[in-house]
Amino acid sequence: MKIKIGIIGCGGIANKKHLPALKKQAHRAELTAFCDLIPERGEKAAEEYGIPGAKIYTDYHDLLADKEIQVVHVLTPNVSHCEISVAALEAGKHVMCEKPMAATVEDAQRMMEACQRSGKLFTIGYQNRFRPDSLTLKRLCEEGELGDIYYAQAHALRRRGVPTWGVFTDKSKQGGGPLIDIGTHSLDLTLWFMDNYEPAAVTGVTFEKLGRTLPPQKQGNGMGPWDPSTYEVEDAAFAFVTMKNGALITIDSSWVLNFADIRCAASTLCGTVAGAELTGVGGKNDRKLYLNKIMGGRQVEIDVNTALGGVELSPDKKAAPGEVECQVWLDAVEGKRELIVKPEQAFIVTKILDAVYQSAKTGRQVVFD
Repeated sequence: MKIKIGIIGCGGIANKKHLPALKKQAHRAELTAFCDLIPERGEKAAEEYGIPGAKIYTDYHDLLADKEIQVVHVLTPNVSHCEISVAALEAGKHVMCEKPMAATVEDAQRMMEACQRSGKLFTIGYQNRFRPDSLTLKRLCEEGELGDIYYAQAHALRRRGVPTWGVFTDKSKQGGGPLIDIGTHSLDLTLWFMDNYEPAAVTGVTFEKLGRTLPPQKQGNGMGPWDPSTYEVEDAAFAFVTMKNGALITIDSSWVLNFADIRCAASTLCGTVAGAELTGVGGKNDRKLYLNKIMGGRQVEIDVNTALGGVELSPDKKAAPGEVECQVWLDAVEGKRELIVKPEQAFIVTKILDAVYQSAKTGRQVVFD
């Protein structure tokens, strides 16, 4: 019997990642219901991706009332992730929620509690873990090739990369700007590589220098001009994260910054045996992985051939990260494997990001118990 899936939120991330990936899994999953506040978007998604007679809703409670639906994908703006995911878990559904887990640590805690009460599977859409370069580096870390990783950098930098669709610049719906949007990916990767989820303290700074002041003719934005009058979030955010074992992670993220290169979902790792540079998505050195170490008494840098590598998660070597994420998720629903992105890991990402914003707002370090 095929897994019956309901989609809540039929906007950009649904159509760019989740729906095409689920369509490729039609042999074992079927999209039976779609919900969006804009009826036309739900209708369009149902027509293109749904089974014949797929139901269309504007109220997610109506979708959750359908007892046949086993799995729900929550693909809505950040601030609504908690409310919808908690309701879905309490309705007895397995939940895939798009990143980040939540806009605040309080909301993330509610989601964790609902997951524990329900006994259902709950994961977050961090598809960058499923890139071949990321999987290769994770394997190298697990095999001890870097030794003890005590310093790392989580990079999410765009020179001019403001998303000009949806509600990305609306703080009331997103909770923040580049830090919560793309910084969340780089931090998730870095914590995962280090296998260290015990932060001790966070110091953060945000800047609002350009987004609200640059007129369209001076923006040079790769995604088209934004409206400065409705730009409510930070341009850039930076942070120091001290871990309980003494390790240090720095975070840099931006949509608007006079920085020459693009580095998104990227990570730099420094260990006692070797270092690694995951160059990330975009920029001058797209999706490369380099190791630096001492060999024969000399400093060497190794260009890792990522085309060969990775943990064998998908039989399709050419599958996009979002497609592998979908396959692994459905495997977990079917009981064939464990989740790769665990909710307790995503919770720590949100806990740190929330602390960065709190530290930036108060000018004080946030110290965890």
